[in-house]
Amino acid sequence: MRTPDFAATRRDLVMGAAAAAAAPCAASAQTGAPAAPPPAPGAPAMKLFFTVNGERRDLELDTRTTLLDALREHLHLTGSKKGCDHGQCGACTVMVGGRRINACLTLAVMHQGDEITTIEGLGSPDKLHPMQAAFVKHDGYQCGYCTPGQICSSVAVLEEIKAGIPSHVTADLNARPGLTADEIRERMSGNICRCGAYSNIVDAITEVAEQQA
Repeated sequence: MRTPDFAATRRDLVMGAAAAAAAPCAASAQTGAPAAPPPAPGAPAMKLFFTVNGERRDLELDTRTTLLDALREHLHLTGSKKGCDHGQCGACTVMVGGRRINACLTLAVMHQGDEITTIEGLGSPDKLHPMQAAFVKHDGYQCGYCTPGQICSSVAVLEEIKAGIPSHVTADLNARPGLTADEIRERMSGNICRCGAYSNIVDAITEVAEQQA
């Protein structure tokens, strides 16, 4: 009996996992998932809006709701993951106004009118963002739980370097930072991968940077 082509099968699974973060939003729209309940009676509530992945979203939330919970529980954008819930693991990383933040550490009401990009807004299963494609190519993850935050952070890292923003390992603060492994590792140090795919993540970021050069 012919043995199955394990490498090809695994690659198919990995490609599906990389794009899966974009699926929850579409699935929610197709199935008509119910909206999250309004704040409990007596709870401090506030009406607010922000633009998420190019679409205006209006909400009424308990003012104590974190941005992460607003995205996951109220807008059903479950690509951003709740890991440590203390801002230490980076699984909840999203981009607000082009800058990456830990969504678990900020309140939704602090982002009235802001432009927010989550992993769902970077690419889709049939059209991956270059960083998503690079993570697939270089096997930049294993279990995939931290991957949405890793990818959002990776995209932001390249923008930081392009903008000339120094890091703690930048030797000359008056010169534009170089795209080195040390720079990438330092800038990605807030995103933890328990599977240990760090070297592959560095390779993925480096490849996208070279493509954009």
